[in-house]
Amino acid sequence: MTTIVVTGGTGTLGRLVTQRLEADGHEVRVLSRSARPHAVDLREGGPALDAALAGAGTVVHCASSPRGGDERAAEHLIAAARRAEVEHLVYISIVGVDRVPFGYYRSKLAVERLVENSGIGWTVLRATQFHDLLLTLFQGLAKAPLIPVPAGVSDQPVEAAEVADRLAGAALGAPAGRLPDMGGPEVRSMADLAGAYVRATGRRRPVVNVPLAGRAYRAFRAGGHLTPGRAVGKATFEDYLGRRFGS
Repeated sequence: MTTIVVTGGTGTLGRLVTQRLEADGHEVRVLSRSARPHAVDLREGGPALDAALAGAGTVVHCASSPRGGDERAAEHLIAAARRAEVEHLVYISIVGVDRVPFGYYRSKLAVERLVENSGIGWTVLRATQFHDLLLTLFQGLAKAPLIPVPAGVSDQPVEAAEVADRLAGAALGAPAGRLPDMGGPEVRSMADLAGAYVRATGRRRPVVNVPLAGRAYRAFRAGGHLTPGRAVGKATFEDYLGRRFGS
């Protein structure tokens, strides 16, 4: 049975991917900066990374940071995967990275290109934003007397567990190149989603639409990060909020 390495295996998505693979009886090595025995900072690489990949047949790359360093981390990971003769590299990306001129999206697109040109069999899945991310966003905004959201922008949140299922399935299959995008079941305005958060948490906060400026905002407003034709997710944002806060 192939050993599978999951980078970022303690994060929101990586943890779920690891659980799915282990539940099916696969040997999984969790790689993150804090996970033992494979505590590795991908941005630094080094012997610990080589040891983590030794004998692995597949790597699922979930590690990522909006604070930067993803491209350097991918370069180290790919070089180590080549040395370890890894056969399959699976990468999770974001819908719209090629359409929205947002810094983090540009970095994710650059990593996609590195994966595609790695010389290793590869699979890339793009998904829309997770429910967890919206919750974190609204929790932060709700610290103010009102919740400001970008005017005219919609989102299509998806359940992280559903993406984990798709990613784990990809890891167990042959390299497939670019998979069809995976989007949540509904495209809804940010104001509507923020309102759902307010109702679920009992917060007394008005939601205010705020117009922004810039190329990235225009691209988000145009729906560059959405995939309405691939609304394959099942769980809605209210389903997620119900689990977190009770119905």
